[in-house]
Amino acid sequence: MDGITALYVFMLAAFTGYEVISRVPVILHTPLMSGSNFVHGVVLVGAMVVLGHADPEDPVQLAIGFVAVFLGAANAAGGYVVTERMLAMFKSDRKAGGAQ
Repeated sequence: MDGITALYVFMLAAFTGYEVISRVPVILHTPLMSGSNFVHGVVLVGAMVVLGHADPEDPVQLAIGFVAVFLGAANAAGGYVVTERMLAMFKSDRKAGGAQ
């Protein structure tokens, strides 16, 4: 794939992602993110594979691969943190087993 085609695919994906996410109601953003945590894991695995195939003699490839792995891990971890916070909002303060 040449550079122009890759740029076109990237721009098309960015535009499509923006249009899809902008049409999601605000109340559904957190459940949508928590439901898509598995996608973040796939992105992280892909970044690790790319880093594994980087030329050890090329510091630019290694740096880009490292940044991809770091950002993928941060994205996945952040998704789980947001999910935990969302679930904590729905926990009851009352103890189970009796009415107070």
